[in-house]
Amino acid sequence: MLRLLDIPAPAKLNLFLHVTGRRADGYHELQSVFCLIDWADTLHVERRSDGRLSRQDLGIEADTPALPTDDLCLRAARALQAASGCPDGAHIVLEKRIPQQAGLGGGSSDAASTLLALNRLWGLHWPTERLLRLALTLGADVPFFVGGRTAWVEGIGERLQPIDLPAQRWVVVKPATGVPTAAIFSAPTLKRDTPAATMADVVADSDACAAIARGTWGSNDLQSVATRLCAEVDDALQRLRGLGLQPRMTGSGSAVFAALRSADDEAALRAATWPANWQVRVCNGLQEHPLLVWQKGCYNLSLAAEHE
Repeated sequence: MLRLLDIPAPAKLNLFLHVTGRRADGYHELQSVFCLIDWADTLHVERRSDGRLSRQDLGIEADTPALPTDDLCLRAARALQAASGCPDGAHIVLEKRIPQQAGLGGGSSDAASTLLALNRLWGLHWPTERLLRLALTLGADVPFFVGGRTAWVEGIGERLQPIDLPAQRWVVVKPATGVPTAAIFSAPTLKRDTPAATMADVVADSDACAAIARGTWGSNDLQSVATRLCAEVDDALQRLRGLGLQPRMTGSGSAVFAALRSADDEAALRAATWPANWQVRVCNGLQEHPLLVWQKGCYNLSLAAEHE
């Protein structure tokens, strides 16, 4: 048996999110900086010799909606199998920890880790650039997770430029209610004309870089719509502001986050009272995806395939 165990699929934060326009095909032009955090799903992938693809879910709470039967993991596996002509299949066990409808990119991250794992398990040795092209067909956020680095993101998510920012510790708060992404982007009140910034100009401004790293530069243009659709988003923001933090929604929500500046901030979080069905988690930023070493040609990890 050939398998890969304990494959991480980390979440992301949008340190800002600007909507700079709308294309003729209806998609929105965005600018953002994405960073990885250590709140992660875990995948276990076993190679199948019969060519079939299957998925098993673990860690789904009783009050959490079930994952779709044909989720992004299976779509990613099917796309790679078809594009590569690989005769092998796979059984994917998904331990779900990243909440759904949160703006944390959990489904996209699962898809990216599936691509990275099967690229290795099936012995394809595709370079990152080739995986990125396939990733874009699966969803706008999937290429970021395949690229595996903090990135300045433009277009619909397909244009990525790595950006170096100092490591940061965060609190992420996920209210019980989710926010449908489609409802936000279709809202007539959504701001769609934020002036586009130039990455080179921002990087040259040390104050701007420091503010981006703290999640306080620019804004999240989706936040005002989300707070009208979901009162819990506004509640979470107000609770964090009450602790002296500078919170912001990530993605299309409903999760919000804030940089932690000191041990006092963390103590205040622990002392605060939160609704019982909310998730409140202290996270570390990741400088790069844990699986990025595979794409650098390192094949001697403890995460490597086990033969039985």
